Amino acid sequence: MLTICRSAAVMLILFALPYLSHAEGPVSTAGPADKPAAQTAAPTVIVEPAPTGETKAERVIKFGYVDMVKIGNDSSQGKAAKAKFEAKADKYKGQIAAKQKQLEKQKNAIQAKLATMSSEQRAAKAKEFDKKVNDFQKYVQKAEKEMQDLQEEVSRKLFLDIEQAVDAYGKTNGFTAICVKKDVLYLASGVDVQDVTDSILKLVNEKGSKP
Repeated sequence: MLTICRSAAVMLILFALPYLSHAEGPVSTAGPADKPAAQTAAPTVIVEPAPTGETKAERVIKFGYVDMVKIGNDSSQGKAAKAKFEAKADKYKGQIAAKQKQLEKQKNAIQAKLATMSSEQRAAKAKEFDKKVNDFQKYVQKAEKEMQDLQEEVSRKLFLDIEQAVDAYGKTNGFTAICVKKDVLYLASGVDVQDVTDSILKLVNEKGSKP
């Protein structure tokens, strides 16, 4: 490399001499008594390093996002969870409506007999009815708690399947990150952005079909 650079510098200097001589007058052929050649300003030569031919490959940033709502609605696990949740919810709705109707009937019966009751009887009926109302409220709270626990359970199982599918897909396809769609607010133009929802949905369904 050093030999190549020196040869290039010599050739550039030789090429530039006629132009320098023309600009400063005729070239003198005098001997050593003439002006020393060392005082003549030599042209500045900048030699660029030769390319090595080895360029470092830039890392491609692949960013994926997933529509969780679509997977929840379209996946086999999501559909099964939704059906289970709705069946239990409909059961509780029917039972709560029946109990509420019974309470309303008992209240009307008590009100119809208030005129014929003594104060002691009224107090006893009021206490009895209040207990039934409290029992009804406890039942409603119990139903709400069970529905909330069921929703958390099926959501946790579905999310675990999605998480495993995303992890496997991301590693196999060289993704830098895969996030939930709603969390993506801005990405630079140099990022390879892909919607991987359909691919993840396919993997989730395959996992759900296994025994």
